[in-house]
Amino acid sequence: QVQLVESGGGLVQAGGSLRLSCAASGRTLSSYAVGWFRQTPGKEREFVAGMSWSGSNIYHADSVKGRFTMSRDNAKNTVYLQMNSRKPEDTAVYYCAARRYSGMAYDPRQYEYWGQGTQVTVSS
Repeated sequence: QVQLVESGGGLVQAGGSLRLSCAASGRTLSSYAVGWFRQTPGKEREFVAGMSWSGSNIYHADSVKGRFTMSRDNAKNTVYLQMNSRKPEDTAVYYCAARRYSGMAYDPRQYEYWGQGTQVTVSS
């Protein structure tokens, strides 16, 4: 099975940029569809972006479209979430997740493997 480790979180001012990484071990990420989710206290985990296992299909939530970009580096077995033009409402714990299917899913319950999460805080 695949293990996922997120990194790159931290404190950033509104309008700033940050890049999150999700490094995989155990299996190659190209065998999984991968998603980024975020969660704030008391709320359900929210879909942010997702990629099919081929990497040919990438989707971003409307709330981040045009500001966030998901990508993958097969050589490093890592996916990224580039976050630009950050807003205070982007503050959350961000998770990457993987599922053993070709297509990504919007529902977090469709993912079998999760990282531990990384905190991102955007100050106004």
